[in-house]
Amino acid sequence: MAYWRDRASALAELRILDSSNLTCSDYFKQTFMKLAYFPPLWRRYINQILVLPTIVSAIAFTLPLPLKSQPASDGRALTVKAQVQEANSKTGVVTARGNVEMFYPARKIQATAAQAQYFSRERRIVLSGNVYVLQEGNSIQGENITYLIDEGRFIATPKTNGQVESIYIINDPNPTTSPQSAPATPSFNRKSTTK
Repeated sequence: MAYWRDRASALAELRILDSSNLTCSDYFKQTFMKLAYFPPLWRRYINQILVLPTIVSAIAFTLPLPLKSQPASDGRALTVKAQVQEANSKTGVVTARGNVEMFYPARKIQATAAQAQYFSRERRIVLSGNVYVLQEGNSIQGENITYLIDEGRFIATPKTNGQVESIYIINDPNPTTSPQSAPATPSFNRKSTTK
């Protein structure tokens, strides 16, 4: 008989709590304390009713929103394709390794290299390992090439005992319509040194 009296008083208190102006967390704390008066089967049922919506809403509010990338058509995007890429948010350095392809439409730059590093704070791009850069028909090839974004300047270095190769398209105001022949090569006269 005492068991049913405790259960009835618990139900009456739950009705009082429901009509009061308690916060949600206070209500749940007091509700769960009252569940001790119910038999185990009822407790499990009430627990599922109260806890399941709370868990579902917590999961729904913590799911990340879908990310939207910025449109690449505005020309400001620097696109890098590589086998491996790493980004360090502390240093602001993005490193790409393995068959790197870089596209920077704002400056009409295309490049290939073994490795590329973008230093966002210094606003420079360092390409290394058999680098080839093409910009508006002009090209430069070397072992290491650094591009200073704010200055629009390339700095290229060759392999040891090697050279940097550049090809520039020059706009000639007076182009010739027919190709000119190369100047004649002077004959080489070998001086004999006989004694």
